[in-house]
Amino acid sequence: MPDKKFFENLSGAGKAIGVLTSGGDAQGMNAAVRAVVRMGIYVEAKVYFIYEGYQGLVDGGDNIAEVSWESVSSILQVGGTVIGSARCKAFRTREGRLKAACNLVKRGITNLCVIGGDGSLTGANLFREEWSGLLDELAQKGEIDDEAVKKYAYLNIVGMVGSIDNDFCGTDMTIGTDSALHRIIEVVDAIMTTAQSHQRTFVLEVMGRHCGYLALVSALACGADWVFIPEYPPEQGWEDQLCTRLSENRARKKRLNIIIVAEGAIDCHNKPITSEQIKELVVQRLGYDTRVTILGHVQRGGTPSAFDRILASRMGVEAVLALLEATPKTPACVVSLSGNQAVRLPLMECVQMTQEVQKVMDGRRFLEAVQLRGRSFENNLNTYKLLSSKKSSGELPKTNFNVAVLNVGAPAAGMNAAVRSAVRIGITEGHNMFAVTDGFEGFAKGQIKEISWGDVGGWTGQGGSILGTKRTLPGKLLNMIAEKIRANNINALLIIGGFEAYESCLQLAEARFHFEEFCIPICVLPATISNNVPGSDFSIGADTSLNIIVETCDRIKLSASGTKRRVFIIETMGGYCGYLANMGALASGADAAYIFEEKFDIRELQANVEHLTQKMKTSIQRGLVLRNENSSENYTTDFIYQLYSEEGKGVFDCRKNVLGHMQQGGAPSPFDRNFGTKIAAKAILWLSKKLVESYQREEGKIFTNSEDTVCLLGMRRRNLVFQPVGQLKDETDFEHRIPKEQWWLKLRPLMKILAKYKTSYDVSDSGQLEHVRRPKLTEA
Repeated sequence: MPDKKFFENLSGAGKAIGVLTSGGDAQGMNAAVRAVVRMGIYVEAKVYFIYEGYQGLVDGGDNIAEVSWESVSSILQVGGTVIGSARCKAFRTREGRLKAACNLVKRGITNLCVIGGDGSLTGANLFREEWSGLLDELAQKGEIDDEAVKKYAYLNIVGMVGSIDNDFCGTDMTIGTDSALHRIIEVVDAIMTTAQSHQRTFVLEVMGRHCGYLALVSALACGADWVFIPEYPPEQGWEDQLCTRLSENRARKKRLNIIIVAEGAIDCHNKPITSEQIKELVVQRLGYDTRVTILGHVQRGGTPSAFDRILASRMGVEAVLALLEATPKTPACVVSLSGNQAVRLPLMECVQMTQEVQKVMDGRRFLEAVQLRGRSFENNLNTYKLLSSKKSSGELPKTNFNVAVLNVGAPAAGMNAAVRSAVRIGITEGHNMFAVTDGFEGFAKGQIKEISWGDVGGWTGQGGSILGTKRTLPGKLLNMIAEKIRANNINALLIIGGFEAYESCLQLAEARFHFEEFCIPICVLPATISNNVPGSDFSIGADTSLNIIVETCDRIKLSASGTKRRVFIIETMGGYCGYLANMGALASGADAAYIFEEKFDIRELQANVEHLTQKMKTSIQRGLVLRNENSSENYTTDFIYQLYSEEGKGVFDCRKNVLGHMQQGGAPSPFDRNFGTKIAAKAILWLSKKLVESYQREEGKIFTNSEDTVCLLGMRRRNLVFQPVGQLKDETDFEHRIPKEQWWLKLRPLMKILAKYKTSYDVSDSGQLEHVRRPKLTEA
């Protein structure tokens, strides 16, 4: 076992870090700036704001200013960038970079953290490569002395990608992308109601420059009829195909059509396709009432989503870590996200691959372009292709397998998107799809009916569970359920739900010894706001819930800062799982979060009160404390509220807020729609494979009792994996309904450090510079 590495053993004493934002703004940049500043100060480095991007670096003066802990208070929830961003021609010249180097050396800054797109990061790398030459030139001109040349001989650069376009190779998500999707989906949901009223067709143009990510994911998340993206241009004669699809959908009693167009959309001859052109086509050929909506800069605006705040905070911390560990030999790196892991990649490898995508598209090698965009982009596109259009019954394979889908447990936003995806992919695979209403209770009563392609239209944006869901486990109903499986000839089961769904699968697996009816492939998809299902880092519904918590905390913080000297104690749901409380605290900039997984006592409560008392002496005169509903039997929300009220007398007053079931409601977030859609599609394809493998031709039936045919599909670090539920038993704390090990607990010190607590932070996972994984390109 290698020695563990701790953040607190890395010192920034004597070092100075400059942070700048450059290029187009993106929501979440401020969260990244805040994390860099606070982490830098925490390790005793000096931290400087560089205002107006590279322009401020060149101009110097007041544009480069040392900052304090309080300087970044209240910016976490603000969109855009508070330190400004500007395009800078001067920095593109050597003369400009010479001035920039002089300005940095005079302040002793040799660590630069750049938040921007590929152009900004390329500029930073060039600056680093020229650094020693620039210093020599400055010394010759007498602007700096030889001592400074030696002392500041090396410049370290770490980049973070802030761009709503998600067009940077090497990271699954760039800062700002998720928030931009929130803006798009809010608009699409609003447009759908008006389009439905008037039987209209809407053509929506979204941003993204030469990258179709925003268009593709929003099309997946709202079930659009057609999407135009630069990486996957439509075939010759697409005009006829588009009109046919629109009229077919209208014939199925669909009252509206949504067409999403990326601003860089092209046809297969690299000619632009515009939203106006599409409108003219629909009006002339079909005579439909058609409107164009160009979303424009709305997508860049607004408050950052919970995902972007957490992503940016994690990346900001990782960036400071990378700067502290950098040596003269370390190449400039970019901090990125792979699955659920923060990783470091060589900056120029990422930039070169990003630029290669454009070259490949210019050469009309579109399949390569899709693969270079990365695994996530390719999966999104493949899922969209499967879901977007219904094949005629003649084109579909016919398996005669019957697959049933049901929801179990409490409702979670995104369940309906998963059901829709499962039904449509199942039909495409040639199966007969059946919907079970009201979970296993409904199953036992025979509430099972066949469900068609059109039945699930418009489900992606609906919150709750349209099928209806119950917490009842199948254990006491096995006889009745087995009978219904036999009567309806059900050959496979897809169970979408929370901890109860996982427990149900365990019970069904054990029941195989007594009931042959359960010897069929069974798959469970985690869907619960609590995010407490073993075998998966994320559950459908948790992201939506987190966003509701964070939005509420933002409002409460505004209320607190208006009245001054006020502390709010907020209770979140989650059962015994502290995910919502902990991540909600990280995303809303809370002072503390009490969770079941980390025991706390009266001494810690006292320390928190003292911490808040000290805080009230600064310019930040408000406090926010989150508490998971089951974090402690005795230290209840009321108890903590009363303790804080008593101990804080004369310094601050207290309010409490129990968020309750509003955390379960609401329209699903883009992440939950997309995650639900993708994992349900993957689950159905897995069930199809298992059905073929377990079909016994002589007897003409499905039979399998092997452990690997009752699986849970979950996100593990960087991959989606099918895991036999029997193997997950050892990882489960059944009494408290949580996994024994939870990845997000590693982020707990992050929340404490950013709230100014001294704590221990294990960073053993960090530090290895990885290489960009080039996809194996397959020929078309």
